[in-house]
Amino acid sequence: MTVRATGRPLTRLEAAQAQAEHVLGARKAKRIAMFGNGTLYVKAGTLAQVMSWLIDFVVCLFAVAVGVVVLSVVDRAVTLSGGALAGAVLALFVLVPVLYGLCYGNGRALGAVLTGTQLVRVKDGSRIGVKACWAMLVRTLFMPVLSVVLVVTAFSTGSADAPGSLARTSIDPDATRRLHDAGIR
Repeated sequence: MTVRATGRPLTRLEAAQAQAEHVLGARKAKRIAMFGNGTLYVKAGTLAQVMSWLIDFVVCLFAVAVGVVVLSVVDRAVTLSGGALAGAVLALFVLVPVLYGLCYGNGRALGAVLTGTQLVRVKDGSRIGVKACWAMLVRTLFMPVLSVVLVVTAFSTGSADAPGSLARTSIDPDATRRLHDAGIR
């Protein structure tokens, strides 16, 4: 059993981080965390998570813009009422992320593929599956609002910790695989 300088034994997570340092490097070893079922994983880096979200956000925005162009072409041909056109544009902001989320069932939409991350369930590390559509909607519509709220909260309270718990988390699948291949589970 390994102990700290204070004489207290290391927790299982701290011991795994220390053991994994030679396999993953110090920075990735510090990002080791534990799923609800006790399995260890490597969290995706903050920059990778932000870039993944940003890429997905831009893809959805681009798809909404294409949808608006298509609606304007349809409007010229059919002459839609102002209310129908406005409703269709607003519907695009919900439908596009949901449809894009269909590509996200294994936790790897375009943003995750490009950044080398994967979105999984916090309880056991499994795929997010059918709820991927909802996850993408939340990521693209509510994340900008949530980000502003967190920044304001951080400035007003001095803490960036958000209350509540997450159902999903981004992992570094390659580092997690190397961790498990090294026998650290």
